[in-house]
Amino acid sequence: MKSTNCVSQFVFFMPSFFLLLQGVHDRVHDLPMKLNYSEPKIFTGGVDIKRWSKLSAKEKKSALSKSWYVYYSFRNPKTGRLKRQTNIKAGVNLYKDKKSRLYILNQLKESLEYILEKGFNPYEDNTSLAEFIEQLLSTEKSEIKNKPIQKDTPLPIEENTIEEVSIPYSIQKSFDLALNTKSKVLNGVSYQNFKSRINRFKKWLDKEGYDLKKDISILNKKLIIQYLNTVLQSTSPRNRNNTRTDISSLFQTLEDNEIIENNFVKKINVLKSVPERNKTYTTTEQKDIFKYLEKHDAVLYLFVQFISYNFLRPVEVCRLKIGDIDLIDKKIYVRAKNKPVKIKIIPDILIKQLPDLSNLNKNDFLFTPNEIGGQWDTKENNKRDYFTKQFKKVKDHFELGKDYGLYSFRHTFITKLYKEMAKTATPFEVKSKLKLITGHATMDALELYLRDIDAVLPEDYSKLLK
Repeated sequence: MKSTNCVSQFVFFMPSFFLLLQGVHDRVHDLPMKLNYSEPKIFTGGVDIKRWSKLSAKEKKSALSKSWYVYYSFRNPKTGRLKRQTNIKAGVNLYKDKKSRLYILNQLKESLEYILEKGFNPYEDNTSLAEFIEQLLSTEKSEIKNKPIQKDTPLPIEENTIEEVSIPYSIQKSFDLALNTKSKVLNGVSYQNFKSRINRFKKWLDKEGYDLKKDISILNKKLIIQYLNTVLQSTSPRNRNNTRTDISSLFQTLEDNEIIENNFVKKINVLKSVPERNKTYTTTEQKDIFKYLEKHDAVLYLFVQFISYNFLRPVEVCRLKIGDIDLIDKKIYVRAKNKPVKIKIIPDILIKQLPDLSNLNKNDFLFTPNEIGGQWDTKENNKRDYFTKQFKKVKDHFELGKDYGLYSFRHTFITKLYKEMAKTATPFEVKSKLKLITGHATMDALELYLRDIDAVLPEDYSKLLK
């Protein structure tokens, strides 16, 4: 790796304050030491860096596997004693070679010595000092650029890099990085939900007068709590908790990339919220709805049967393609959220309801608004919302409230299956078989689900009360 590239990439990951440190490293020579702080030192993975050439390959690898950083102590104004301050890493450990790390850490060390000599105090507001350093960088740009380069020494920072040094890592830039990272690890629906919540947070910041070009460090725990309170007031405890989770995930990404020191959002409490769930249909309600769908909406009828007989979630049904249905081996390939494709059997009761799929394109979606099998180019959330709205018309016809929905069919038929199996088997045997059918990952998860939907009810205990 060339030194110029090393520094350019290093600057990109540095937190805003230490971007300022990077720009002044050339100024530092033989600075006097003050009693208020100890001399900054470099930790190099527990080895003597002067003996690097004599270390074995294993020892070098071990040292590079550890975090390298600059450390120092500063006198605590309350106790009067020197206290170890936060280690300064500034993204240096992203580099896997000794030369790059040591070059960067030496610059940080010298720059830290310089600003300590100029009056930097970690226990005070250093805004004026930051402004002073930015002015210093501006006046010395040409000096740094034209500094003669000695043989076998790394190149100094280039002019375009100096411009980047003087600009803090902004809120906008930080959010963009986190969103781009999450887009690579979350599936379509999860990422869209994450992106929507983060964009709402960003709009709120803008509305409250926070400049998105300002340093990300101005966002603190108190501010996040203030925003979460507005979410709570306008929506629900559940949405507030989900918003907290997504903002915490964003800040964790920033911490992992060493843009911020720590993810303080994790320390914000989670509110108690009563989970919402769809009610189970009675036997009469379920039969009446099926008769109505069979007569008035064949596509929605089959959609509901996949939920009822294969115990799929609505969004999982939306993901199904013609090629996911294997009628020969009676298998269905389901794309679950954040998991590999899972295989489930197709019961005969559902196979009898399927139309002829043999002449359809295997890459087409099984369900579209107007027909079975076809192209439907829209987001998964939109597809799920479409069928939810279609079923709302059915609910209105039967005067069913908001407690009922497409999920109710899954609850209804799992409850029905449990009761039928419990007639001839022990509870443990029933749950062991049911777990394979429903697709729950663990027995505990299944038991919790069965309790939530009240699938397991006691027998009539009237005789015990006589």
